[in-house]
Amino acid sequence: MLSHQAIHAIGAAVYLVFCALFLWLRGIPRTNPGAGWWATALLFACAGHVEYLLQLLSDAGPPTEAVYAALKVLEAACLVAGMIRCFRLSVDLRLVALASFAIEAWIWLGLLHGATPDSRGLTLVGVSVLVQLATAWIALRFRDKLNARWMTVAGAASLLLALHWALVYPIIAWFPVWSSRGFLLGVGLTLVQYFALLAALLRSFQQRLLLAESSALDMAFRDPLTGLNNRRYMNSLFDNALLLATRPHHLVAVLCIDLDDFKSINDQAGHMAGDEVLKVVAERLTHATRSTDICARLGGDEFVAICTQLDQPEQAHAIASKLLKALAEPIVAAERAWAMQASIGISFYPRHGHTLTELLEHADRAMYEVKHAGKHGYRIYPEQAMAGG
Repeated sequence: MLSHQAIHAIGAAVYLVFCALFLWLRGIPRTNPGAGWWATALLFACAGHVEYLLQLLSDAGPPTEAVYAALKVLEAACLVAGMIRCFRLSVDLRLVALASFAIEAWIWLGLLHGATPDSRGLTLVGVSVLVQLATAWIALRFRDKLNARWMTVAGAASLLLALHWALVYPIIAWFPVWSSRGFLLGVGLTLVQYFALLAALLRSFQQRLLLAESSALDMAFRDPLTGLNNRRYMNSLFDNALLLATRPHHLVAVLCIDLDDFKSINDQAGHMAGDEVLKVVAERLTHATRSTDICARLGGDEFVAICTQLDQPEQAHAIASKLLKALAEPIVAAERAWAMQASIGISFYPRHGHTLTELLEHADRAMYEVKHAGKHGYRIYPEQAMAGG
């Protein structure tokens, strides 16, 4: 069985390591504010064990015991303050500071007036039980706001610590050897508690990184105005999408869509009105195509729809007609209804090309043929133009 000295030496060393980890987390921008408080709590815990170790080695008297009790009270205060700040509870931390000051005063006044070590021990037991119960309640009550699994572990460890503190004196009175074993158990449970809090913060940090990565990818592959995919998305994923979206004897149609006379909206009503029109156009393109199709904005008033899994080329006629009809519905912007028209060029994979660049180039040529023929219609490269319906 480990001696008291070994238990406190190991406890102090491990607490110091955990303190460093919490301080490291605290240095990361926008980290949960509980990390700093728990680092401070661990620092007081480490100091308490060092003080108790020195007390054992020097056989010091009551003043040293009072210092140990005072440090443990400060640890408890920082622990519960960290829980309050972690979950942003509407509890004034000045109340925690005031309670800590009152308990510290009680400890030192008791020392001055000849209070026994047992009285200080009972004070420490009472404070520890209340703090651990409060910590357990907060951890379990609000566990879903951080990381439910690890906060449940922290709450369970806190409950066991509360029970441990409540029973420590009765057990030692009945079973004196429990003094060293109880210290070892208390250190173990405390380490589990802080390890769970640390793991919860790390999991929260990991989630932040994943969300940031997802957001960055979303920004990289989406048009910020309309929310549609952009050219980068198509260039990056077209070949993979082609393999997944086509089967033998199936076609893929690439539709280049250019709004007719869109510049007049910007000139007459301003760019904000033009942006509103583009947003509505993007919504209508999405609604007029299937979930397996890809809609993208290339820039300005140019859009692309990649329609997959077509059995016959004639299906492209129906898609183009549907798009022209959807876009022809008036769009209200800047307190005015704008009647939009569009020119659409269509190319097929694999008939008109095997790469996205080739397909876009041929669809673009077909679209400009529609423009030159009077606008508002569609053309399948290199076939005849069709009027919009």
